[in-house]
Amino acid sequence: MDSEGNRYDLEERTYRFALDLRICIATYRWKRSQWTDIEQLLRSSGSVAANYVEANNAVSKADFLHRLRISKKEATESRLWLRLLGATTSDDRAKETLRTLYRESDELVRILSTILRNSIS
Repeated sequence: MDSEGNRYDLEERTYRFALDLRICIATYRWKRSQWTDIEQLLRSSGSVAANYVEANNAVSKADFLHRLRISKKEATESRLWLRLLGATTSDDRAKETLRTLYRESDELVRILSTILRNSIS
């Protein structure tokens, strides 16, 4: 819950991250040298959401922790691909969108790390 008592829906947030990334990729023109990074980014961003959903449906605490670790790992990987795309993009609008997505991936890594830390102790 947030400070106003609203339910915090990380499942929806991870979905929005993957969706926003797909919208970004569809919006801008990319160079051939970026295609592999884009493919990897599409996979890792979707995996953040998919593994978080799986964690919420885990059959055991060990399964929950395993899925959460994968989700965190994929969010960390997404950060790398976003950074690489930002470094190789000359379009200022695309750069700003990538920065926003990078910040979101960084926040997801931090949130998932906190959940993991609190779940283990």
